[in-house]
Amino acid sequence: MDGLDVPPEQALLVVDMKNYSQLPEARMAPVRSDLDDILLNTVFPQSGLNDPRSREGAWRDTGDGAIFVVPARDTARLVDPLLRHLNSALARYDQTRLRGGPAIWLRVSVHVGPLSLPEHRGDAINEACRLVDSQAVRQAMTAATRHGAYVAAVLSEPVFARTVQAGRTPNLPQTQFLGAVARVEGKTGFEQHCRLHVPSVAVETLRGHITELPQAADVTTADPPPAPGGTGTTMQFLGAMKDTNVIGSVGTYYHNGPGR
Repeated sequence: MDGLDVPPEQALLVVDMKNYSQLPEARMAPVRSDLDDILLNTVFPQSGLNDPRSREGAWRDTGDGAIFVVPARDTARLVDPLLRHLNSALARYDQTRLRGGPAIWLRVSVHVGPLSLPEHRGDAINEACRLVDSQAVRQAMTAATRHGAYVAAVLSEPVFARTVQAGRTPNLPQTQFLGAVARVEGKTGFEQHCRLHVPSVAVETLRGHITELPQAADVTTADPPPAPGGTGTTMQFLGAMKDTNVIGSVGTYYHNGPGR
């Protein structure tokens, strides 16, 4: 591929286990294997997704998680039904795991953008990894663990617009997502608007845990009232008027009214 060519768009799912590094070394490999089994052999098929291992470079082990790359056409399936199925599968795992074994809680990011495979060249993969590491989704993870959920998900704005906002997630309306700002400690140049979702946790409950909220929108200034004594129509111009003929016409129109 030429350096000036834009790579094909891909959808990315990044998962990261909470507290994986705190596990005893002897438990790390079994838990990591259980996560792969849950995702690849249960959740992906349930969600109508092909096994990413069938495409070169579409699956990468990150130690405490993984990066999955799927065709962009499958972006909506990464949101609905995957997030629901993933939360349910982790809940079942928690109920059936061996005594003393750890539960699995996951931070999840969903992003879409140009990405070359198998080299993974492109900003999309960096952005997806930073989203899953952001303070906003870490705070959402706290909400999840306190309210009986196992997944805290963050969607990039392009994903939210193309899936939820576009009506492609019938079981997840916009009201189940909270707008936030994704920032990563130590990455001062990274700041993105995003959407948070924790399965089975109400948005208002989630909001109480999030400090990385966007600022309130600027209040739109109301149109100025008509000049005193004017009976005609108010007209607004975006730039300064220089044409004397136009200025004279506007003055006559305002003071005399149309058709007078």
